[in-house]
Amino acid sequence: MILPAAKLGALFMKSLGKPLASRLKSHAAKHPRFREIIVNIAQSNHRFQVNLQRRIYGHDTGVAVHPLNPEKAVQAASDLLGEFIIFAVGGTIVILEVQRSSRSEALKEAKMRAELDALRERDNCAFYEIKQLTLRIEELEKSPKNGRAIWRPSSFGTSSNIKDISKEIQTLRQREGVSPPNQTNTTDKTPQN
Repeated sequence: MILPAAKLGALFMKSLGKPLASRLKSHAAKHPRFREIIVNIAQSNHRFQVNLQRRIYGHDTGVAVHPLNPEKAVQAASDLLGEFIIFAVGGTIVILEVQRSSRSEALKEAKMRAELDALRERDNCAFYEIKQLTLRIEELEKSPKNGRAIWRPSSFGTSSNIKDISKEIQTLRQREGVSPPNQTNTTDKTPQN
């Protein structure tokens, strides 16, 4: 999304920069004070560029820089101001896009935080339920049933070996005379007429 918008914005600003530069030139021709300001900007920029190029190429920088003629100075200043405006608008577009992106990221982060809080709350509720069920199981194990304590496998909650638990359940069923699920006890059946 940012790439097409940035390209479109840059193209728009470039197309807007040329008419702006020509308007600055015509404005400079009509207003002498504005022309003087523009010419001074252009001459300062020209001196800076020439001295920079001399330093880069290793030439003497103490030599005087010839000033631009007024028409070239107006043209250079118009181009410079046009480029500055294009750069300023492009920079503003980039800043706005970064702010939009950071807001989007902040919303995503807030949503993830809310989901994490909901999961923590659900985890706390499940922990509380397990604790309540454990207390209820302990109460039931301590209470007598028909004069006997309720059976509790010794490995309940501590062993992950399912075979040992199922053997204990089978032993208990045989001792109590209870048939396994999905099987019928033949001794309990009464004939129906």
